[in-house]
Amino acid sequence: MTLRAFSPNFAVSDIRKSVAFYKENFGFNLVMGVPVSQDSVDTDFIEGKEYVYAMINKDNISLMFQKDDSFYDDIILADRCQIGASVSFYFDVEDLDELYESLQNKKLNMTEIKMTWYGQREFYIKDNNGYILCFAKQAE
Repeated sequence: MTLRAFSPNFAVSDIRKSVAFYKENFGFNLVMGVPVSQDSVDTDFIEGKEYVYAMINKDNISLMFQKDDSFYDDIILADRCQIGASVSFYFDVEDLDELYESLQNKKLNMTEIKMTWYGQREFYIKDNNGYILCFAKQAE
């Protein structure tokens, strides 16, 4: 087996708000959005359309957001579990201190940077859906 990519699909309550959170705070870009009608793929959100799915990316990272009701219909093994995290999504970044400083005044639910027992400097953020994101860099 050869793995080529890892792109988590997050169940979310609001596609537009989820995309906005990641665009505004981390610089992700919208790749595509699929409206509820599922009859097109839009590269920009169109005013007045409600979306069921979106994919965003930044550098080599892609994330997907799917409206919760559609997510549970498509992914039956999710068994209508609660939106949020029992896992953290770990991002290895080059500019940890710069990222941390850029987020300081945004009133986000985040931790301080700490040194871990496994040699990483890292901090955590809870996104607007309750998912936990870790940003880390190998200590020098």
